[in-house]
Amino acid sequence: MIKSLNPTDIAPPFAKYAHGVVCDGFVAISGQLALGLDGQIPNGSQAQSKLIFSNIDLILAEAGGSKKGILRINAYVTDRIHMDGYMTARDAWLAEITHLPASTLVIVNGFTRPEFVVEIEALAQVKQKVI
Repeated sequence: MIKSLNPTDIAPPFAKYAHGVVCDGFVAISGQLALGLDGQIPNGSQAQSKLIFSNIDLILAEAGGSKKGILRINAYVTDRIHMDGYMTARDAWLAEITHLPASTLVIVNGFTRPEFVVEIEALAQVKQKVI
């Protein structure tokens, strides 16, 4: 069974897609941008990454999982100057994880709004299946 995941405690998707999809014990998480429920975008790559990882936690929780099942992280930043902030937030988010996930970091030209400097997508395994 395939189930879309759209937690109500994060900003809704920008268009017709889900924040995440769970199927057969795996969760694919759409690229997440740092938009708060109040419509605010944090300043800087570290603050944006921290909010994004918090949202990823909520998406994983809706699927019955947690970051302990993280398999892969794909991240995109708009300039090399944003790499350190992203990596600091990522490393803090992964601090309690006993394994290291696969990871990719790509520098891109930009996102839907110029204030966004980081986008993160992920793949994780969950032990429970959403019914």
